[in-house]
Amino acid sequence: MWLTIGERGFLAKSEGLVRGIGLRGAISLNMINMIGVGPFVTLPLIVLAMHGPQAILGWILGAVLAACDGLVWAELGAAMPKAGGSYEYLRTIYGPKRWGRFLSFLYIWQLSFSAPLSIASGCVGLAQYGGYLWPALRKVYFSYQLPIPVPFVKTLPLSILLGPGTLAAMVCCAIAAALLYRNIQSVTRFSGLLWLGVMGTMMAVILTGLLHFHANLAFGFPPGAFDLSSAFFTGLGGALLIATYDYWGAYNINFLGAEVRDPGRTIPRAIVWSVGLVGVLYLLLNTSVLGTMPWQELIGQAGTNARLSVAAVVVQRAYGAVAGRVVAALVVWTAFASVYALLLGYSRVPYAAALDDNYFRIFAHVHPRHRIPNVSLLMLAGVSMVFCVLQLGDLVAALVVIRILLQFLLQQVGVMVLRHTQPEMERPFRIWFYPLPPLVAIAGFLYILFSRPHFAREIFFAMVVVLTGTVTYLFRAWRRREWPFSP
Repeated sequence: MWLTIGERGFLAKSEGLVRGIGLRGAISLNMINMIGVGPFVTLPLIVLAMHGPQAILGWILGAVLAACDGLVWAELGAAMPKAGGSYEYLRTIYGPKRWGRFLSFLYIWQLSFSAPLSIASGCVGLAQYGGYLWPALRKVYFSYQLPIPVPFVKTLPLSILLGPGTLAAMVCCAIAAALLYRNIQSVTRFSGLLWLGVMGTMMAVILTGLLHFHANLAFGFPPGAFDLSSAFFTGLGGALLIATYDYWGAYNINFLGAEVRDPGRTIPRAIVWSVGLVGVLYLLLNTSVLGTMPWQELIGQAGTNARLSVAAVVVQRAYGAVAGRVVAALVVWTAFASVYALLLGYSRVPYAAALDDNYFRIFAHVHPRHRIPNVSLLMLAGVSMVFCVLQLGDLVAALVVIRILLQFLLQQVGVMVLRHTQPEMERPFRIWFYPLPPLVAIAGFLYILFSRPHFAREIFFAMVVVLTGTVTYLFRAWRRREWPFSP
């Protein structure tokens, strides 16, 4: 592999991370991160939120929000192609010696919770489809409603489940960590193989649905489906939250910025291509599935298999039980691919912060032979295994709210701040139609935060993360005589 002088400089600064990811590898990593098991397990949740086929609005508006957010990631990633992604962006935008140092630490702190939530959601989704192949995985041995006292609101429950499916989810996470314990070139090659499984699964379900399509099912809207009532906007907020979860991941390559070849061109192209391709696939998937079965079946208790394994049920009804089991196995493959990509990308972020001496030093450790941040990788995998005891819906809601409040809103505002404070910064890619995309993204994220019922529980979780992270930062800064305690 030939490196330019600039790339060699980045290589030295990154303590041995190798720029071995090209455009095709970047797109495949993004797409397996975005798709994963998400649409196969959350499609019924979006239909439930909107109460009908008008759920397609959630996918369309989610694509618009993902595109606007993606353009912000593209500009920041091309300008600052380093390991850590958002950590580097927040640090640079808000000042590396003052507020930027605090906000970047707080970002890493929240990532210690939100990244495992994201990874665990993929593991739980894998176990959910595994239950189609082995029904024993759906048994529940222990269930508990943990009361969460939310100040000024009320006590809201958090469901904890234990069973064979929980163990399967944990094992999935452990296997992904083991496979990532290799050099980046081997990891990239394996990601291409996983991408083929992801695309094969999507195309199998989409083609089956289109070949057995019934327009009266796909567009059988219930009375008042588009009445602009409070219930409509509340449902749309819930649908957008889930769609946002499904579209997130186009920025995965930003966390691997120090390992990307020609990052000024590769990162923006990978993001744009990923959002466009995945947006088309999601719309086709939604339409084809709803064109093969009544939407009421996706949200009713009687259709447990349809709710938990919709892709397998669609193919089973068209081609028989064996075909359904093949597709269920492909979805398990796809879920594992997403866990693999998420764990790969997020493991680089605490490493980058520790390298900058703004997080616990142990996370800066690099494996002497494989040249990977192994301590960071193992920590995230371990916390993810613990979160596998939570239900999918709770994982998604907590993840999205924490990430919006403590990362995405700061970045949307930050890209505009950076344009003002550092206009001379080299920007190989500039946001199209600036400043419209970041403003639209801010409005969309705020709508998701406050339009849903019981949003106070997730806001409370985020505030706990902020409080504990702030106390940890201040104590650490006081001991080290850093801002705001520096002379």
